[in-house]
Amino acid sequence: MLMKSIAAGLAGTALLATVAFAQNPTATTDKAPAAATTTTTTTTASGEWRASKMAGLKIYNDANESIGSINDLLMDKSGAIKIAVIGVGGFLGMGEHLVAVPYDKLKFVNEAIAYTGAATNPSAKPGAATTTGAATGTDKTATTATASSKWYPDHAVFNATKDELKNMPEFKYSE
Repeated sequence: MLMKSIAAGLAGTALLATVAFAQNPTATTDKAPAAATTTTTTTTASGEWRASKMAGLKIYNDANESIGSINDLLMDKSGAIKIAVIGVGGFLGMGEHLVAVPYDKLKFVNEAIAYTGAATNPSAKPGAATTTGAATGTDKTATTATASSKWYPDHAVFNATKDELKNMPEFKYSE
């Protein structure tokens, strides 16, 4: 009985393989260029940021206080990013308040946060060089990696306090 099952399986496999090998590829008679030779936009993206790296990006205010992080980016049908959904408060995603802010109101900075010291600003980003002044994007002393070596900005700046963001209407995804 086992031999009959094995023989039937082998015969079925041979039959399917014969049908697959018997098929010839269809020859095209038109001389249209192949899809691989169509024009591409670029093979390198120097100076561009990866959208996948934007989720989770820290948001600071003008006083270098951490106020949240980017949860999502919403775009219109043409692909232009219009809204950033920012998560404020919470712990590990629990109890987080989502707010929608205009994307063009965010200022992206490649340099690490500049602050006057951990004792004067406990919410400042650790690991940044100790300098004075706000992170304006022109202070090169706080740079820990060259801006061209990363595929994402160090952080974004939004002119609001954490309390102001928490008081904004909560963003909800519509079904």
